[in-house]
Amino acid sequence: MRRFLPLLLVWVLATGAAAASLTRSPWWWLAAGPLLAAAGLGARDLLQRRRPVLRNHPLVGRLRYPVERVPGPSAGTGRREPPAGDTDVYEYLVPSLRPVEPAGEPPLVRVGGPDCSQPYDMALLNVSAMSFGALSSRAVLALNRGAALGRFAHDTGEGGLSEHHLRGGGDLVWEIGTGYFGCRGADGGFDAREFADKAALPEVRCVSLKLSQGAFPGGGAVLPGVKVTAEIAQERKVAVGATVVSPPFHRVFATPRELVLFLARLRGLAGGKPTGFKLCVGSRREFLAVCRAMVAEGLTPDFVVVDGAEGGTGAGPEESAGQLGMPLTQGLVTVHNALVGVGLRDRIRIGASGRVATGSDVVTRLAQGADYTNAARAMMRAAGCAGALRCHTGTCPSGVATQDPLRARALDVAAKARQVRRYQQETVRDALRIMAAMGIREPAGVTPSHLVRRTGPGTFRSYAELYEWLAPGELLAGPPQSWEADWKAADPDSFG
Repeated sequence: MRRFLPLLLVWVLATGAAAASLTRSPWWWLAAGPLLAAAGLGARDLLQRRRPVLRNHPLVGRLRYPVERVPGPSAGTGRREPPAGDTDVYEYLVPSLRPVEPAGEPPLVRVGGPDCSQPYDMALLNVSAMSFGALSSRAVLALNRGAALGRFAHDTGEGGLSEHHLRGGGDLVWEIGTGYFGCRGADGGFDAREFADKAALPEVRCVSLKLSQGAFPGGGAVLPGVKVTAEIAQERKVAVGATVVSPPFHRVFATPRELVLFLARLRGLAGGKPTGFKLCVGSRREFLAVCRAMVAEGLTPDFVVVDGAEGGTGAGPEESAGQLGMPLTQGLVTVHNALVGVGLRDRIRIGASGRVATGSDVVTRLAQGADYTNAARAMMRAAGCAGALRCHTGTCPSGVATQDPLRARALDVAAKARQVRRYQQETVRDALRIMAAMGIREPAGVTPSHLVRRTGPGTFRSYAELYEWLAPGELLAGPPQSWEADWKAADPDSFG
């Protein structure tokens, strides 16, 4: 309640000054007038529903009001202004002298390989993984309703499949992490029966097995104890108030071959729904070992989501952010090339997750090998996040990343759901306009040659020239010298 003390103090001073002006001297109105105006403004802040920061912090919240007005995802526009004076172009997309009309309808990407009986049509931009626990119930519901309104997917994050994910009616990608929250047995392991029951829900359209994420690859996710309420503890089957640290690795598999077999098992338990995995790429050899296992077993995931080392989190260790794993660009190129090289790229869709915020970001990731993209930060901003960087404390001023019911109540679910939908729609529309300017109507038409990087003073090279792009099946037929050592060392029965 301390956040309301400034407003209470203004009210006390205003009423005191007004009383003094009536009983002592009219000059007191010089103080009473401004104080009464401030008190009225504070009351308006408290009662309005559009700005959750002001609702949680009347009057004082106006000191950070400009943050929510910065052009970009926070306003739900999907536009980002360039830094002032930044005229030294580092990368650019190649326009055509013969542009085309933008596609009339947002294109969809069919996700589902030959072993998938319930394929899903994925949007170009979707809600990336953010768990209930990290986010408030109202933020989760706003994101899900926004996804339902805009017909795009919402990744649950690894914190489980809560009722707040299910109430909004949006399509869900159920993420399973190393803690197996939502399908966790009494011993902390994977509960196949509970998984099958929940995966059968019509809202669950895909299943994603999280191997690692950009913010802290090689370590389990962290949920601070201050955010572990009774509801979250019940959902995750953990102790109330205790910090939850997910195990650093999965217990159900220990080799690339066992990973591929477990993915196939998950798809079977899920009734044939698209099943894949998410990772932040570290070693090219390790990913090639997974590819070798796919070839050996004749089994493939339906999708792979590539997270970049630049990915963020509200509670992970700052030391690892951006320091462990490949940046998204290198990760995408590696995964795309590896799958092409073993002749499996046409069976597996690639999603890109890592600081995707604008239409140009979407098109850039398509040029680097992705089929679709996911966004976390930008979706949070659209849902009301003011960038206070207090996610780990439970005191988020906008009600997005908190489990305090009084703080969360400030988030207007209906309004923020509309803003999430508007942000996604306008960003995809921007992507289609950019593609049209490049002479392209379909995402599949975007190639590495459409993205150019400045490599030195007056020197520019396209991604088609910067990177070595493998031909279909080239690794199986005989790897090029630059891939030979990693390909030979890749073992389908060992990550090490």
